[in-house]
Amino acid sequence: MLSYEQSNSTITTARAIQQAGAICYRRNGSGQICILLVGSRRNGRWGVPKGHLDPGETTAQAARRESFEEAGVVGDIETTVFGSFSYRKDSSPDHYHVSVHLLLVAQAETDFPEKGTRKQKWFPLKVAIRDAAQPGLKALLSKLEDMVL
Repeated sequence: MLSYEQSNSTITTARAIQQAGAICYRRNGSGQICILLVGSRRNGRWGVPKGHLDPGETTAQAARRESFEEAGVVGDIETTVFGSFSYRKDSSPDHYHVSVHLLLVAQAETDFPEKGTRKQKWFPLKVAIRDAAQPGLKALLSKLEDMVL
């Protein structure tokens, strides 16, 4: 008699996941634009605060919330999407699409939800372009070089 073994293999399909993020910026004492980048919790690569949208939340609202949760910054956010980029995580088949807003930082809080779990650092714009992990984010940051903010 023949017997057949069945395996419980799972077929994984990639999903398209919408996120929102913010390019948080300010000017330093000499008027130079500086960008706040945060480190990924998974791999430490530099990026912008970004994450999921809560039900009923606009991308601007989500970007403002993520900026505070991940970096402790608050300020004026542009409601119009500045641009977008896509990426994949090494550990996931999902495809993430990030709508990015500009946020002019008015204040940095000392206490915020992800304090101590992420590194964060202000970079001059040219250095932020060089050090940003995602190519699409580098391209968005490059657009700032030609803008008057």
